[in-house]
Amino acid sequence: MAKHAALLPTTFARIIENWLIEDIPSFDYGGYVVGDDEKQATLYCKSDGVLAGVPFFNEVFRQTGCTVYWSFEEGAEIIPMEGRVAVAQVCGPARRILMGERLALNILARCSGVATRARSLRKIADTNGFLGVVAGTRKTTPGFRLVEKYGMEVGGADTHRMDLSTMVMLKDNHVWATGSIPDAVEKARSVAGFSIKIEVECQSEKEALEAIAAGADIVMLDNFTPESIATAATSLKAHCLTINKNVLIEASGGITEENASRYMIPTIDIISFGSMTQGVPHVDFSLKISP
Repeated sequence: MAKHAALLPTTFARIIENWLIEDIPSFDYGGYVVGDDEKQATLYCKSDGVLAGVPFFNEVFRQTGCTVYWSFEEGAEIIPMEGRVAVAQVCGPARRILMGERLALNILARCSGVATRARSLRKIADTNGFLGVVAGTRKTTPGFRLVEKYGMEVGGADTHRMDLSTMVMLKDNHVWATGSIPDAVEKARSVAGFSIKIEVECQSEKEALEAIAAGADIVMLDNFTPESIATAATSLKAHCLTINKNVLIEASGGITEENASRYMIPTIDIISFGSMTQGVPHVDFSLKISP
């Protein structure tokens, strides 16, 4: 049902537990009203989108003592033809269904929204014959990163680095604080070791050449126009050929669904989108208990 679920750490259940504690810190007055009669609730999708977040939804209701039965596979593109479409059934005591309702819907709506944006960007890449990586960024909601990165995976995008520990990214502030690109790369390499890649954010082709000479594995061309990035990336790839180095080139900064195709050129290896998580519309879901 959810092939990406195997990616999740076992600790994700603890995250769900903490969110339930946040939502029910003491008495559940509404739960007292409805009681423990066995009920069935239908999960409806009411807007177009990619279904994502199934393991989180399931875990919420597992912890509240309910069972979920899905009618769609995770990753399916859902298009409600008559205003809404039933995508799952939740069975259990009435108060326990309602105990998990809002948390489960919040997770599903956000995760599906990210997956929908990721799928859209991947389709744009495929349509334009772009063979490079379509990636997100670390611009995620604090406390919600696992859900949002999971949505990227389901949508068909690359998650980029998960956190500060999974890759070294030397941005302008790192360089300014250190003094130079070569000094920053050298210092990073001294502790990162052979298994961790180093990426350097560059504002110009000159800075990118410095980063390559210093030993960067990836150079990010940040906030370039489509025209300037085409010129710089072509020049940098030619330079790498002459020195027999394989350096990846990433385009980032100000790239959206509307202008993405203009950056999808053969000399760009990665395009990262902050817009994959920032300002993304949620997919509309609701959960209704049958009378």
